Amino acid sequence: MAVSSRANLAATTFAIIFPTIVTLAYFVVLAGQPSSLQGGAAAIGKVIQFAFPAVWVFFVMREKVSCPCPTWRGIGAGFGFGLLVAAAMLAVALLWLKPIGFFDQSGEAIREKIIGIGLNTLPKYIAASLFYAFIHSLMEEYYWRWFVFRRLKEFASLPTAIAISSLGFMAHHVIVLAVYFGWTSPATYLFSAAVAIGGAVWAWIYQKSESLYGPWLSHLLVDAAIFTVGYNLARDLL
Repeated sequence: MAVSSRANLAATTFAIIFPTIVTLAYFVVLAGQPSSLQGGAAAIGKVIQFAFPAVWVFFVMREKVSCPCPTWRGIGAGFGFGLLVAAAMLAVALLWLKPIGFFDQSGEAIREKIIGIGLNTLPKYIAASLFYAFIHSLMEEYYWRWFVFRRLKEFASLPTAIAISSLGFMAHHVIVLAVYFGWTSPATYLFSAAVAIGGAVWAWIYQKSESLYGPWLSHLLVDAAIFTVGYNLARDLL
């Protein structure tokens, strides 16, 4: 039986909203609870989140999906953008913001969260860094670009699909940043806007290359820079 456009739109809307609900649950509601509870809630939420597109596309829609080979156009754009953002992030964070004391308060929140989710040893932190940089970034690209952005194009113009998917991608990052910097801090919303811009660029690269390789490589480099900054702020714990 064919799936209606309304059902497709509902599935896409769910995919946009669900990551924010998951992040709110384990990052805010369960803050201060044992690390096993926080980690368990995050793991369950992530399994549901990343399984949903595959279940919807392959078992509900019954679509056949091909895996295109990498193209230099996507790889080059992704690598260039990711390297530029990662280098700028490291320079601004470590050479400017940290020396002027910008991270004095947020650094403590970051340290508490590292302890809360059980990453307060160097091997655990390295393992989490590698997982998020290489695996989680790919899963997010599959989720936000391959599923959400691609589905939105069925209901909206290309600029609108890029904008909505990027704002959805940004939404759960707002919660994370607010925990670290505060809901009233301009930094929370400035950095959140940067996330949305990054999501828009990755959607554009995906649109042009019709491949996730470029956005994934770009995302990988940015996540690696984020974990490098985190290590620098909390290395005495590890």
